[in-house]
Amino acid sequence: MIDLPVRLLLSSVIVAGNILSSAAVTAYAAWLLPKGDVADPRGVLTFNLMIVAGFLLVSIPVCVVIGALKFRVPPDDVDQKRLAVIYAPRRLAFLQGSFWFAAAVLFGVVNAQFSVRLGLAIAETVLIVGITSSALSYLLTERILRRSATRVLAGKPPRMRLHAGVLIRSVLFWALGTATPVCGLMMAGLSALIYSDISVELLATTSLVAGGAALVIGFLTTVGAARAVADPVRAVRKAMQQIEQGRMHTSVPVYDVTELGALQAGFNTMAAGLRERERIRELFGRQVGQEVASAAAEASEVRLGGEVRSVAVLFVDLVGSTTLAGERPPTEVVALLNQFFGVVVEVIESNGGWINKFEGDAALAVFGAPNEIPDPAGQALAAGRHLVARLADDVPDLLAGIGISAGDAVAGYVGNIRRYEYTVIGDPVNEAARLTELAKSAPGRILASAAAVSLAGRAEASRWTLGDAVTLRGRTQPTRLAGPSDLAFTGSTTLDSEDVVTS
Repeated sequence: MIDLPVRLLLSSVIVAGNILSSAAVTAYAAWLLPKGDVADPRGVLTFNLMIVAGFLLVSIPVCVVIGALKFRVPPDDVDQKRLAVIYAPRRLAFLQGSFWFAAAVLFGVVNAQFSVRLGLAIAETVLIVGITSSALSYLLTERILRRSATRVLAGKPPRMRLHAGVLIRSVLFWALGTATPVCGLMMAGLSALIYSDISVELLATTSLVAGGAALVIGFLTTVGAARAVADPVRAVRKAMQQIEQGRMHTSVPVYDVTELGALQAGFNTMAAGLRERERIRELFGRQVGQEVASAAAEASEVRLGGEVRSVAVLFVDLVGSTTLAGERPPTEVVALLNQFFGVVVEVIESNGGWINKFEGDAALAVFGAPNEIPDPAGQALAAGRHLVARLADDVPDLLAGIGISAGDAVAGYVGNIRRYEYTVIGDPVNEAARLTELAKSAPGRILASAAAVSLAGRAEASRWTLGDAVTLRGRTQPTRLAGPSDLAFTGSTTLDSEDVVTS
């Protein structure tokens, strides 16, 4: 709840503050208060000093003990611990104010025996100093207990109807820290008018000292109250800047029980929602690709259907996956597939492509949708060449065929409004899939259509060699083949695949 060092600091600050306040009252009463018709001022001063010493020797230990008892709660009672910390500033300020009120009555009655005028003046001074001292004590206690309040509130402010809001607290601290000392100064002037027993010099000195004290106390109280408001707002503003910079795990401590605490907790709730949204967006991006995720997030409304786009398609499929699954344990097969797809994703994305889907041991990559790129065919061909080299180096245990095609296709959302996906449909997709099967027996295990090479930029097209024309299964028009020049492509390939109909 409240650590021992915090308790000791709290006790030290309160005790030191009350001793200083008592010394200030004593000095003010001794030299500036009117004595009325007191016959022996020096003797009265000595008598009051003795009472002050005795009162402090008794009241300070009693206050410390009572304050400690107010923090004693059952160790397993969480609610009482929360209330003890939350109400601590108010309870300690009230306890302190009660002893100052008792001191005002005591010293007023004692000094009234010497002079009613002196008794009233001392009681008034003690009461005013006690009120302002209690207000400052409240602010100091609240600041010292911030960490403890943060722990017991656990990120959420309690719903407490009896706590004053920011406006009421600001007005209250103005009344306690500024209005009260000024009222005391006004009462001193009024008393001087009624009794007419104060010299001009004494009245001026009293006004200067009391006015200066009012300015200092009012300043300290106002600054303390302003900091109590500004600190939570400043923390929330700083945390918002961190959120804007992408630091989504930012949060602010909740230590206030007013609207400011609701602001702190509200920010934490907002940040948690943003983190959850970012996590879902990241998972969504991993499922469908960051390009599709970004396009869906930016769109005001997702509509089923698509548009004709000039795209390039790369299809990659493992060779002998059935045999691989029968010869190795499932866990090893999955590990190899993940390693294989990791290389595929890295190469495709580094060349500006997008993985449309994984189909068992195959992957379909699209260039030019959903985001437009300058040279979709050239980038797809470059990705195919790089993929052949990377798979040979990083996954030598697996063989894969790669087919590349390009042309017009329909890209858009397909499905139902309750369940849909972004995909690409058209002849280039079918042609790339057929080329992939044929490529499994071609040099380098990679084939592209001549149409894809013709649509590519000159730099990439020069790296490919055109070969024979074949009619692939399911197609009526022949497809002229092309292969990378550096893979010893001879211009023809073995035509024993079931995907080849005629030569």
